[in-house]
Amino acid sequence: MVRVEFLKPALPAEARQPCADPVNLPDRSLSAREVGTHWGRDRANLRICEQRRASAVNALEAAQ
Repeated sequence: MVRVEFLKPALPAEARQPCADPVNLPDRSLSAREVGTHWGRDRANLRICEQRRASAVNALEAAQ
């Protein structure tokens, strides 16, 4: 008798975390410093999110 069992790949816990929302901007003109700060924060959050996404893809591909 042959038994076929399908295994689900393990997803890294980091991949289940939602990506950060973009910074909420005030309803006024921003100084150059504020623009740089908010842009930098959004950019850092985007990099973190991409690392988590890549980790999930790698885990799924390794399981195949």
